[in-house]
This record gives sequence, structure tokens and C-alpha cells, in this order.
Amino acid sequence: MNTIQKDPFFSGFVTLVGLPNVGKSSLMNAIIGEKIAIVSNRPQTTRNRIMGVFTEDNHQLVFLDTPGIHNPRSKLGEFMMQSVYGAIDGTDCLLMLVDVTHITEKDLTIAKELSGNKVPRILALNKIDLVHPNLLLTETSRFSDYGFSDIVPVSAKTKDGISELIKVLLKYLPEGPKFFPDDMITDQPERNICSEIIREKALRHLRDEVPHGIGVEMMGITQLSDHLTEIHATIYCEKDAHKGIIIGHHGAMLQTIGTEAREDIEKLLDTHVNLKLWVKVRKDWRNNDSDLKNLGYEKIK
Repeated sequence: MNTIQKDPFFSGFVTLVGLPNVGKSSLMNAIIGEKIAIVSNRPQTTRNRIMGVFTEDNHQLVFLDTPGIHNPRSKLGEFMMQSVYGAIDGTDCLLMLVDVTHITEKDLTIAKELSGNKVPRILALNKIDLVHPNLLLTETSRFSDYGFSDIVPVSAKTKDGISELIKVLLKYLPEGPKFFPDDMITDQPERNICSEIIREKALRHLRDEVPHGIGVEMMGITQLSDHLTEIHATIYCEKDAHKGIIIGHHGAMLQTIGTEAREDIEKLLDTHVNLKLWVKVRKDWRNNDSDLKNLGYEKIK
């Protein structure tokens, strides 16, 4: 009796690491082809480990987008750094991103720290659409002593180099199982994605001193009919003065945040959305264990 020989399947986990604002979330979104992680020009936009799944033909890449590496100044910051190092443990490949327009000594320090890991390490030089090609050779040479398996120039914005990056990553995938179904692109529950969308719009519009103290708690999601979903969410801030800024004159700022968030959430849920937002002050919530837990930033035991 003849046995049908199945083609081998290759799968593995790829952890994205780097400084804040180098484009990790934008790159993962570009690879997956869907917006599953929020992006902004604010440092430390990503607070949780976010998973994105790329499945094609005989392979599956599971990306773990992590918060930007920084020195934590609060319990929230400690949680974020725990998310980074927890994602590094057990990964099959490390993908470090740098902003090629602004490489710093901190980038080189991270590269040196990662050099002790035994798994393949890939360096992605992001934002190549903003620099002259000659600069790439100079910047690439700065990382020559850190043992990267490959160095790939990319642009998360224009998607230049994305296909080459995927080819490089596939070289290091072990033969293994299909971890997730073909149509699954993230493990994030819809309520988490909705809260992150609201926070993204707040980050986009609020002044510099406000965003780091913003947290969003989903109070409830109710499907009223096949065509209408009602969502209640609370935006937390740490100072009374910040509450007024978030609400804005005659509620204008809160209305702007809500309108933009509702548009994205409707695309996500494929239904009309009635979004109701409140703003509350929770002083020093970033150092309060109970508040952190309520907002989804509970430390891993």
C-alpha cells in the first residue's frame, strides 16, 4: 500500500524588538496585510505583546510585536519590559528593527545585548524611503560586530523590502506544526483591539504631556442587532487638567477621538457602532496594581 508523502510544513515564532518609534508595529501590520497593532508617532505606543500570524503555502510565521525597549519609570513600564523579555524567551528568531534615519548608541547597546542569544538574529533597517541608498552601507557597517545572521533594508510605509525580509525569515523556520488556522491573523480579542483603537486616536490628537497617562477600559460591548453594536468605554488620565484637555472645548476633542475610533471599529466589526466614551481621573494609575489589571496590564507570574 502506497503512503502519501506530505510536503513538510515550516513554522516558528519571530519576536520584533527595538527602541520606541522604530516602526515595529507598522512593519508587522505591513507583513500581515491588516492593521492589528495601533501606530502613532508617540514613544511607547505599544504596551502589550501583540501577535500577528502570516500563513502562506507551506509555512506560518508568528510575529510577536513588543513594546519599545526603555528604562521603566513606573509599574506599567516594568510590565512593558516584562512583555519584551517574555517574548524573547523561547522564540525561534529575533528581528531587531532600527530607524535608519536616526541610529543611536542605544540601538547599538540593544544589538550587543541580543548578541548573546543563540537563535538567529535578523536586523531590519527601517524607513529606507527617507534616506539615500549610500547611507545604508554606512549604517549597516555599524552593526557588523554583533553577529546578525542577515541585515535587510525595509520600509514599513512603502513595503519596500518586505518580500525579501519574509524570504530571509523563512530560511530560519524549523519544520513544525501549523499553530493557527489559515484565516487567523491575531490572538487579540475584539474588545482589546477596540480599546487600542480608541487609545490610538487619543494619542494622535492629544498634547505631548497627556498621552503617556492615557488608558482605556472597555466597559461593555453589546450587539443590539445584526447591524448595530453599542460600545461603552472609559478613558483614564492621571490629572484633572488632563481630563479637560481630553474632553476639549464643549466636548470637541472627545468627539473627534470618538468619531475617528468609531470609523475604524466599524471596519473591524463590520457593523454600525454606537460608541459612548467617558473620561475619568485615576491619579497615578500606572503605579496601581488594581488599575493596571483592569486595563489589561497584569504582570505575568
